[in-house]
Amino acid sequence: MLFPKEIQAITISAHGGPEVVEKSTLPFPEQGPQDIVVKVVWAGVNTIDTYFRKGLYPVKKFPQVLGTEGSGIIVKLPTDEKVLNDAAYKRRGYKIGGRVSLNALGAFAEYVSYAWTSVYPVPDEVPLDIASSCVAHGLTALTTMTESYYVKKGDVILVHTIAGGLGLAFLAYAKSRGATVIGTTSTPEKAELAKSLGADHVILYTKENTVQRVLELTNGEGVHAVFDGVGKDTFLPNFDLLRRKGTLVAIGNASGAPDPISPLKLSAKNITLIRPSVFGYIVTPDEADYYLGELWQAIRSGLFKIRIHRVFPFTAEGVREAHQEINTPGSSLTGKLLIKISEE
Repeated sequence: MLFPKEIQAITISAHGGPEVVEKSTLPFPEQGPQDIVVKVVWAGVNTIDTYFRKGLYPVKKFPQVLGTEGSGIIVKLPTDEKVLNDAAYKRRGYKIGGRVSLNALGAFAEYVSYAWTSVYPVPDEVPLDIASSCVAHGLTALTTMTESYYVKKGDVILVHTIAGGLGLAFLAYAKSRGATVIGTTSTPEKAELAKSLGADHVILYTKENTVQRVLELTNGEGVHAVFDGVGKDTFLPNFDLLRRKGTLVAIGNASGAPDPISPLKLSAKNITLIRPSVFGYIVTPDEADYYLGELWQAIRSGLFKIRIHRVFPFTAEGVREAHQEINTPGSSLTGKLLIKISEE
């Protein structure tokens, strides 16, 4: 198979706002002996992409290709015999032409070369656009609601920005575990969506006092756990709406990174604070495959109802607009944003 000498990719050459996003011509990716080369078809836009763009999360060098989630077709397999004979590698059944999802930085490109451990086979019944819409949010919900705080029947939990892609995944998984779910969102339309998908209570943070409403709904006790992808704007109020021995799962920084706090802040109610990363829960192939098995089953069963909110073109302008939408408080966003990279 002949490959182009150069590819197109969405990159940044410096940290900054959406204006630093550009489309670049790069050499065809160099394949490492443990790498799988994939022709990218779809890429998912996530809030974490804006963290790399802004410099909240470091990059190794510029230009940096953006994007941490994608899907496509395998065009080259690893050359390392040790990898080819690895039991976990064999179990995944990789093959030329195989459909896969991608879970590592650099996905907004026509071709990528990733370590095989970050390339996941996609079941035949799952379309590639869905595969690019569910891995980041789905794995985050599955891992954090199992290992950061194990959500169980009888729990009362709070999910901030419940009508977004990640919030809806949290909602679905928590309800499947038997929890009562309170959510926050910005508009009545988003509140109705969350309620239609099982939310027990939805607070309009633009009009209501979130702490006051949570305490009213829980008879003054507060919630067992908070799943917070907002960050700075909601971080401190979470301490007031958690119950004694509650858990704050700080999973994101959409409004900016929270300010530092003293450990003594936790002692008033013996609160547990955890700032997890999904990547820390799927380090080994066995860990990743366990949660991927749960993810694909959740897609098959309809537990995770994937909503593709909008598809953007593979241009600098398209990605800039996607970044603006994903970071605009009160936007109409109620699902996943995708970039169409190429044809399948």
